[in-house]
Parts: sequence; C-alpha cells; structure tokens
Amino acid sequence: MSLLTQAMEDVVMLEKQRVPDGEGGFTTEWVDGVQFKAAISFDSSMEARTAEKQGVTSLYTVTVPLNCKLEYHDSFKRLRDGKVFRVTSDGDDKITPSSASFQFAQVSAEEWIPV
Repeated sequence: MSLLTQAMEDVVMLEKQRVPDGEGGFTTEWVDGVQFKAAISFDSSMEARTAEKQGVTSLYTVTVPLNCKLEYHDSFKRLRDGKVFRVTSDGDDKITPSSASFQFAQVSAEEWIPV
C-alpha cells in the first residue's frame, strides 16, 4: 500500500437536483451521488497565501484515481467532516503518464458552500 493510497479518504459527489417548489417554480437541492476515494491536501505555501489575499481561492490539491474523472465545477463532500469542495481546474490537465507505476489525476479545488 502506497503513501498516496493511505492518504485517500471517502468522499461523495454532490449532484444538483431541481425539485418543484409547489408554487409553479422550483428549488435547487444538492444530493449525495457516487462515493469515491480522494486525497485532499491544503496548499499552505507562501505563493498560495499571497494568491488567497488577491482573491484566488483554489487552495487545495485533490488527487484521485484515473477512473474518477473530475471536471471543472464538480462538487464533492468529504465524509469525515462534511466539508464541501468545488473543482477549479480541468481534470485532464494533470495526469500521470501511462508508463507510470501508479496512475492518478490531480485537480485544484476550493472550499465551497452549495447554494
């Protein structure tokens, strides 16, 4: 078992669902979708802190297996503490080459409050 595998924990994808509000309109709810594993690490580098002060909120790096393709603005919840994250990069940008002994993809993410 690798360190990366040990760092992965359970998360669940959040799916947007529109439901009738009973008055001819609708409301948006977020419901739990598929569960998967991810390693989520906070970027506390000086560059990240400087960017945060300038309004950039992508302070997390999320590492997932290649078969868990995350896309821009996907949202998911960490089950351990209920913290919600939203992907702020494209899932195809950072992937390991096919010749690597272990396969994964990385995206950047921000803490997010679903509305």
